[in-house]
Amino acid sequence: MARLVCISNRLPMEAGPAGGLVVALSAALAESGGTWVGWSGATAATPSPALAPIDGGPFGRLAFDLTEAEVAGYYMGYANSVLWPILHSRADLMRIAHDELAVYKAVNRRLARMVLDVIAADDLLWVHDFHLLPLAWELRALGARNRVGLFLHTPFAAPHDMAALPNAGEVAEWLACHDLVGLQTEADVARARASLAAVAAARPGAGGQVVIGRRATRIAAFPVAIDVGEFAALAGAEYRRLPPGLVRPDRALMIGVDRLDYTKGLPQRFRALAAFLEAHEDWQGHVSLLQIAPPTREGLAAYDAIRDETEALAGHINGRFADITWSPLRYIHRPVARERLAGLHRAARAALVTPLMDGMNLVAKEYVAAQDAADPGVLVLSQFAGAAEQMADALLVNPHDIEQVAGAIHVALSMPVRDRRRRHERLFAGLLARDVHWWSAAFLGTLRGPRPEPPPA
Repeated sequence: MARLVCISNRLPMEAGPAGGLVVALSAALAESGGTWVGWSGATAATPSPALAPIDGGPFGRLAFDLTEAEVAGYYMGYANSVLWPILHSRADLMRIAHDELAVYKAVNRRLARMVLDVIAADDLLWVHDFHLLPLAWELRALGARNRVGLFLHTPFAAPHDMAALPNAGEVAEWLACHDLVGLQTEADVARARASLAAVAAARPGAGGQVVIGRRATRIAAFPVAIDVGEFAALAGAEYRRLPPGLVRPDRALMIGVDRLDYTKGLPQRFRALAAFLEAHEDWQGHVSLLQIAPPTREGLAAYDAIRDETEALAGHINGRFADITWSPLRYIHRPVARERLAGLHRAARAALVTPLMDGMNLVAKEYVAAQDAADPGVLVLSQFAGAAEQMADALLVNPHDIEQVAGAIHVALSMPVRDRRRRHERLFAGLLARDVHWWSAAFLGTLRGPRPEPPPA
């Protein structure tokens, strides 16, 4: 079997799997004797000339460093100030700086040279996410003929957003250098085809291929998933370790877990909580929302603004509704260990997963996996999360509609156990049918299949 080489912006630096993408890829990498390549998270005075091995773990790890200027231009700049808002339908928050685009491309060019030094001709390359869109282009320019697949963990941009990119046609050419582009949902696939047609005259090819200029690629949906059994067992064990008094029969706990990002809809969620408490005074003192929102991308103006707005709303809601023995909102702006989160998911009567736009949102799947099947909680899920395409038995809401979300909170908290069990059974079955092992096997199986054929001359 050809060796699998995964390449992502960040390298897992711990020796053991820690959740998310690491869990998803560990088995596939270990099976093939594979290697993971990524940024160590460290900065260096000068660009690293070669990948550095990291010892430990079930698969090989190779790290590169970035200079402070590269972090500013490649990561904080083009990747997170241009691509991230565009992919999440927030072109209004895009900040274009052409010198940062040059740094973004230069980092990918340097990484391509370092990767080429360590791969064999038959290695299978799996590139992850928007930080590395030009990597396949740069590898092809250096002569690499390996199969290269890209998985985009974010949504795909709609045509009017894609057109706002300063280099939309170039991005289309980057994508066309992959043998396979994997997206989260069928809706993303449809947006990708429409956007690439709009900015690069992409056209349908044989066997569902997309032809861009003189290249062809396959674009397909592979919804990312979790290890259901592992997370369910973790939740059961950690639930028993929760602090005494956290779970009370006279107080329902709701949970939200999101990185503090303007795409997650936290201000709208907090306003919906306030509207619910206003409309249902009988629930005051008997329900609270535990919102965990660790920081991300601090220093960018859009993130500083959402932090300030969220903190102000949390204070306002508690000031308005709380009494000396109860607060309706507990807001934690720091990371919480995955193990503790699993136990908290199991304890929660409802989860509010209400992003304004999200590629998948694995919190929704983790919440369902964590539940006690005999007395499960209820998932309130944004229709704009990728997970909604698979999880129709959640309470689907428009996160912009504050009254609708407030009504869904009431339905979730009041739902009879028979209805909760029925919904949970169907949601859980869906998770089992397409778990993380299905995801990696489906993507890699397609990547190993027939390669796209360029159009005739």
